[in-house]
Amino acid sequence: MITAADSPLVARLFPSPNIDTRARGMSPSILLMHYTGVETVERSLDILSRPDCKVSCHYVVDLDGRIIQMVAEHMRAWHAGQSFWAGETDINSASIGIEIQNAGQAGGSPDFPKRQMDAVAALSLDIMGRNGISRERVLAHSDVAPARKTDPGEKFDWKALAKLGVGHWISPAPVNADDTGFGPGDKNKAISEAQRLLKEYGYGIDETGVFDDATRFVTRAFQLHFRQKLISERLDRSTLATLRKLVRSRPAAVVS
Repeated sequence: MITAADSPLVARLFPSPNIDTRARGMSPSILLMHYTGVETVERSLDILSRPDCKVSCHYVVDLDGRIIQMVAEHMRAWHAGQSFWAGETDINSASIGIEIQNAGQAGGSPDFPKRQMDAVAALSLDIMGRNGISRERVLAHSDVAPARKTDPGEKFDWKALAKLGVGHWISPAPVNADDTGFGPGDKNKAISEAQRLLKEYGYGIDETGVFDDATRFVTRAFQLHFRQKLISERLDRSTLATLRKLVRSRPAAVVS
């Protein structure tokens, strides 16, 4: 278990036994954001360190900005579960996980305090710099597990983080209240385009042209991260325009 902090920003070590080695000699290339979904950091640390719970993370960021490390960065923490991004199915081996103390949807979706977000930004920049993690590989748990997870949710300030160099972000296209978009059972070229672009960006989805459950979940995940004003789970013009702009603005796309 961990005996020394990887980051000088760490205030406390709280080792978790729920660890193993990264598969295939992998190094972390993804930084994954979560919220804890329970009321107190003490409860979060208890769950993340109990062998019977079989979950863990590398870092916990408390409401006051204190950073607690539970797993050494070179080890595989158990935070992502069944997940996928850009062809990778072992996200735990490919990532470093940050759990941000927040009661989540079950606790009324409280805001993330500024001092907590400042700490998340500082820790993220430190992790990214030491591990060579690119901005577009800073992801939400909901991005990699869209059918199962919605954290860190629509109140997580991705825009503010991106201004500091954490994460890939573009301003979303305006929402038109009269545009109900496409939903379950619909089939057309716009849905096919959205599926293709979502897959190109990294989401686990196939291009079928049909708005099925998988498309609904991935659309929700995309909106939770990149179009937070309205989480409709439907493909409206704002969502598609935002997606087009996001894919075009990727650093890889710019280089080519």
